[in-house]
Amino acid sequence: MRSPFGTSARAVSLAAASAAAVILLAGAAGAEPAKVAVFDFQFAGGTPVAPTEEDRARLKRTSEEFRTLLKDSGRYALVSTEPVREDVGRTADLRACGGCADAFGRKLGADGIFVGEVQKVSNLILNMNVYYKPLREGAQEKAYSVDLRGNTDESFDRGIKYLVKNQLLER
Repeated sequence: MRSPFGTSARAVSLAAASAAAVILLAGAAGAEPAKVAVFDFQFAGGTPVAPTEEDRARLKRTSEEFRTLLKDSGRYALVSTEPVREDVGRTADLRACGGCADAFGRKLGADGIFVGEVQKVSNLILNMNVYYKPLREGAQEKAYSVDLRGNTDESFDRGIKYLVKNQLLER
């Protein structure tokens, strides 16, 4: 069917769909990445098996890998947590400090914060959790979790990559 302007209805529909797609892509491409503070992973309180130095080294590597994955995604701009490092060091558990992690994030000028923890049930069973809290009023915290089998470098590496790729960036 021809329109009164000499073009088919299908051509008009295709042109409208193309214009809408361009507008959506331009909006997504122009969106600023969220400024986030990413705190180092911690062991969850009440862990029945005490962490070893090897475990602490894994947490450090996992924290670094997590930051790299977030930055490389293009969705997040990381703000340095260095200015609050000493305050964070005096906090035993960022998940149970009465909102101290939120306060640290605000002090850093972040739009949101990431807090990661590992629950070590045994050397075979571990759980890696990441919590994202937008710092705007009334925003809900989001939680992401992956189970690990084996307390090894490989299980931690696979776990954080899976969590970011298949959970955090999927939403």
